[in-house]
Amino acid sequence: MNLSDYRSNNLELPEPDEAACAASLRLIAEIRAEMIAAGGRLPFSRFMELALYAPGLGYYSGGSRKFGGAGDFVTAPEVSLVFAQCLARQCLQVAAETGVTDIMEFGAGSGILALELMAELQRLGQLPERYLVVELSAELRHRQRELLSVRRPDLLPRVQWLDYLPEVFDGVVIANEVLDAMPVTGFRLEQGRLLEQFVETDGESFSLCWDAPQTPGLMAAVEGLFAGDLPDDYQSEVNLNLVPWVETLGAMVNSGLVLLIDYGYGRSEYYHRQRDRGTLMCHYRHRAHSDPLVYPGLQDITANVDFTAVAEAGLGAGFELAGYTSQAFFLMGCGLDQIVAASDPDDASAHLDLVQGVKRLTLPTEMGERFKVMGLSKGLKAPLIGFSLRQQRERL
Repeated sequence: MNLSDYRSNNLELPEPDEAACAASLRLIAEIRAEMIAAGGRLPFSRFMELALYAPGLGYYSGGSRKFGGAGDFVTAPEVSLVFAQCLARQCLQVAAETGVTDIMEFGAGSGILALELMAELQRLGQLPERYLVVELSAELRHRQRELLSVRRPDLLPRVQWLDYLPEVFDGVVIANEVLDAMPVTGFRLEQGRLLEQFVETDGESFSLCWDAPQTPGLMAAVEGLFAGDLPDDYQSEVNLNLVPWVETLGAMVNSGLVLLIDYGYGRSEYYHRQRDRGTLMCHYRHRAHSDPLVYPGLQDITANVDFTAVAEAGLGAGFELAGYTSQAFFLMGCGLDQIVAASDPDDASAHLDLVQGVKRLTLPTEMGERFKVMGLSKGLKAPLIGFSLRQQRERL
């Protein structure tokens, strides 16, 4: 078996090192074994799940560096400290109304958001009683703990890594770039037929194929996406894990706010007839491409978020839709302008870094419009500051 069989001839990607190659080949062997046991192929959703989360070998559970300049992509907390500073002000508002300061973060990544959010809340006089982290990857848990231990060991006692979700939670739940990493089910509409996407093996490599649906619920989900006649020669994906995940949150959250931050669209934009090849995207060493079969376990595989589906699931799970807007408007609603104004322009280097970071977070050509923020709430009465400048619910 050679990893070159899993590299696209159409892509110019950096070569993995020897250790990464060995890890990818072990994962390939595991995926192939499961494929053979299943008759030679797997639903794409299962392939994506193994590629991202197979214990010890998947992209998020393996040992490669994923976040920041030395990884494959950069998330908002790594772009600039102001991201955490703005979120801190939204957390403060919720704490003032509920009297609860607890925060729960799903998928804490490098740990930088947890560190900077707690540090800013401490500076503002409202350090969380508990900062709970839901992290499936043991490797990422280690990196998060290490970051806190080195940079802010005084905050470490407040952090708890959860093996199980609590039955009841009050406070703020944050999921930044979590929904896009959930496995999705690929589908195709062709001459009035619905087809599901599979990954198969010929013994040397993997390939994508289409066949009659096998995944329960796929047909009903796809029919619910389109009003009127189904388009032809249309390919996309649907996240069938989304509703159960939101329902789990609904059963757990007693009062407070769930903040979901990710790239995506309302349903009419997501499943627009001109977006006929879906939104699946892969990231490897800061190069984006659309081939999910390249370097299994070494690249990220993502899909945009259908925020209409999130809102529907939230309402069905007992939440209120507290707001939906772009990341730019959310950050500005949370006091971004005041934070920038308080920066010392005489410290030229720090001020320039701050301004550059703000541009990346807010410009429409960067993260400002592509990333959206949705708030699902329980028991909150006051309008949330993050959605005070512009609500965009009409886009759902």
